[in-house]
Amino acid sequence: MAELEKDLQNTNVNYIEDSIRTLEWQEHIRLRPGMYIGKLGDGASPDDGIYVLLKEVLDNSIDEYMMGFGKTIEVRIEDESVSVHDFGRGVPLGKVKDVSSKMNTGAKYDSKAFKKSVGLNGVGIKAVNALSSRFFIESFRDKQSKSVVYERGIVIEDGELKTSPENNGTLVKFTPDHEIFGDYHYRDEFIVPLLKNYVFLNVGLTIVFNGQKFFSKNGLEDLLNENLTSEILYPIIHLYGEDIEIAITHTNQYGEEYYSFVNGQHTTQGGTHLSAFREASARVIKEFYNRNFEYSDIRNGIVAAISIKVEEPVFESQTKTKLGSRDMSPNGVSVNKYISDFLKKELDNYLHKNLETTDLLQKKILESEKERKAIAGVTKLARERSKKANLHNKKLRDCRIHYNDSKGDNLEDTSIFITEGDSASGSITKSRDPNLQAVFSLRGKPLNSFGLTKKIVYENEEFNLLQAALNIEENMDELRYNKVVIATDADTDGMHIRLLLLTFFLQFFPDLVKKGHVYILQTPLFRVRNKKKTAYCYTEEERLSAIEELGPNPEITRFKGLGEISPDEFRHFIGKDIRLDRVTMRKEDLLKELLEFYMGKNTPERQNFIIDNLVVEVED
Repeated sequence: MAELEKDLQNTNVNYIEDSIRTLEWQEHIRLRPGMYIGKLGDGASPDDGIYVLLKEVLDNSIDEYMMGFGKTIEVRIEDESVSVHDFGRGVPLGKVKDVSSKMNTGAKYDSKAFKKSVGLNGVGIKAVNALSSRFFIESFRDKQSKSVVYERGIVIEDGELKTSPENNGTLVKFTPDHEIFGDYHYRDEFIVPLLKNYVFLNVGLTIVFNGQKFFSKNGLEDLLNENLTSEILYPIIHLYGEDIEIAITHTNQYGEEYYSFVNGQHTTQGGTHLSAFREASARVIKEFYNRNFEYSDIRNGIVAAISIKVEEPVFESQTKTKLGSRDMSPNGVSVNKYISDFLKKELDNYLHKNLETTDLLQKKILESEKERKAIAGVTKLARERSKKANLHNKKLRDCRIHYNDSKGDNLEDTSIFITEGDSASGSITKSRDPNLQAVFSLRGKPLNSFGLTKKIVYENEEFNLLQAALNIEENMDELRYNKVVIATDADTDGMHIRLLLLTFFLQFFPDLVKKGHVYILQTPLFRVRNKKKTAYCYTEEERLSAIEELGPNPEITRFKGLGEISPDEFRHFIGKDIRLDRVTMRKEDLLKELLEFYMGKNTPERQNFIIDNLVVEVED
């Protein structure tokens, strides 16, 4: 691949007929994988390419189920190899090779066969094939089978048609190519939520993953219950009709939390359907109460999920994370009108029939309204302060490209490092990529915001300026950086600052964490070097290994603060080899109880926890 890249780059030296090349389909995919699967990654993030490969294969199996064929999908991942076996109709045996190796080939162009499909353009499984060191596909149909084996998209075995006792279905096995993805690892923590979403969206479907079964009886209601980290204020409102399903509730958390899907695809960046839902649901609730409520007060604390099925949907990228379709089907009703009409009838009917729920919902709206009005004065002043400060903001050293830019390269890599102290922020600033990496410098330890109202966000200068820098005052739609990276020293003070920042985000902007935008920067604890080599070590085990590798008497430095690391060295830690720990929340992490325990009053329980988990650091 390196030679191919070199040849293409050299075409401008002698631009003649021989300079013009037509790439084979697998060559183009391998040369430009980002066009087909988004970013690559090593499996440390849920949107890394190896999970996209799994999803591309699964989507085909899900489409079979949606068309009424095959109630079980078996998924197995062992080491680096992935196997997906569905029990649908099976690929027509004479086309097994074509559907896995000919671009723009598939059944999904015919909406009669796949009316509301996820995969549309006949590319997905071909991308998996080209980006795998080994790819195997076998179709079972009417007691016959046909298989093809590939290596990096090249056929190495074109099997003969043979008889088979297997039930109808398709089996795909693949191993992502290390030449493309490097040293990757599949992680159950990202695979399990993906599989659970599939069963939530397809009631009656069973997915078996390495022997573990996933199944849902209640669809989106189960999905909300799975993801809730705060106590609900009223029972989940669960509405469904032809091509639409909706679940809604409210909690006492701040902000808005949504899960949106199109044809079973998790549209993590929303799109036309989510925009329509946010607008229409707030309007129906406002009209029901016949009061001049602000939409922001109605939506504050909402947790909701929406799933729709659209004929021939248009997504804004190959990875299908944002719906661009305006209509439910060609020459059909608009997405906006369809969702609006559904809610106007079904949600309004539900509210009229469930007065206990409407009383609880109204109480929540009134509380949000009261708090908003109470901070109206400081909000206006704070906005003016933050805008003025941003003009001469020494706390924020911004980057040139932002996550909410409508167009731009590498938007997923935009990040902001939140650090403390002039030395640390200075080192990161000098080391960063000014196009994609911003730096926000704290002054001392932030306030413990646990138990405080959102008024403190505007009254506290640090929080007000941080909120303004992230651009998250109203919602997450205009978030300016994909990764919000907490970069503090690996000592007790640094850990305390980290906890205070996490408390702030979890208390007032929990969706920032739930959507996977908050990370902790890992920085090395030790530098071990001799005259020939330098090793940076993040753990005691890595330090001992480096000493053994470099031989006797290497120079060992213990970094006690980020400010001790020179800008030249810092480039190693925030560049392509950056180590980030994503901050996650699980179902069992009830937010109120979690923050109460760690950041509330100094209870005997917490004192005992600290004593039981105390680690004493011993100097070398």
